[in-house]
Amino acid sequence: MTYHPDIDSLRLLVLVAERGSLTAAAGELRISQPSASKRLARLERRLGVRLVERTRRGSSLTPAGTLVTGWAQRVLDALNALGDGVEALRREHTGNLTVAASLTIAEHLLPAWIGDLRRADPDLYVGMRVTNSAHVCELARRGEVDIGFIESPGRPAGLRSRTVARDRLVLVAPPGHRWTRRNRPVPPAEVAATPLISREAGSGTRQAALQAMAAHGLRLAPPLLEFGSGTAVRNAVVAGAGPALISELVVAADLATGVLAEIPIDGVTLERSLRAVWRTGTTPSGPAAALLSHTRRP
Repeated sequence: MTYHPDIDSLRLLVLVAERGSLTAAAGELRISQPSASKRLARLERRLGVRLVERTRRGSSLTPAGTLVTGWAQRVLDALNALGDGVEALRREHTGNLTVAASLTIAEHLLPAWIGDLRRADPDLYVGMRVTNSAHVCELARRGEVDIGFIESPGRPAGLRSRTVARDRLVLVAPPGHRWTRRNRPVPPAEVAATPLISREAGSGTRQAALQAMAAHGLRLAPPLLEFGSGTAVRNAVVAGAGPALISELVVAADLATGVLAEIPIDGVTLERSLRAVWRTGTTPSGPAAALLSHTRRP
């Protein structure tokens, strides 16, 4: 019979990946380090794979642990979405704003925008759906959200849109990767031919990478690994699984501290617009219009 890990074990594994330390993860969950160690060992034993390497300097994911962590993050995201939906039904607020956003925007930009909005209107209830850009567009076309935020290149069909921020994709790898030892940018053909760690099909990041290479008459090789969040992609690169094309927003701190290195690509432009989208034939009003007014263009 298939073993289904408990939610607390999945949260522990994701926190170990994010914090790089079993002790730090245990502290965030408010459990003792021995209890956390036993819980992680039980998870590894029940799954039949080693997930974490423990050293005196901390804890790091094994290749199998990187894969399992990505899947665990999807489960936790879905659970959070369930909780948000039930809470919205329970509270039945009259002053509601429903928003859908792609993962990168939801993690790195939207919290500040919604924070500004809530300070101006503390009683406003914001219902959030976090998913990939393709699904955000579907929700906006069907009128299931008041406004959406996407990373997809170009203007999506059947929707009105406005640029709210700029971003760029960066090719990153751990220090010591063969590409970091070059004195010249990597040719785009070599990048396209190399299997990369990637976001899932339908994500704005994946679409932007495909479009950038297509502009040079190139097609990206099938992904080396595929994950449902930028954080999971970043963790896999840090663990040494391979290079990735990823939003600069996700890895800015890693690039600044030298945890990851940016690899220049010869002659390839990887800048993109981040957009607010809403259904054609409508105009954002009320809280949706207010949220738009709080967005900032870097």
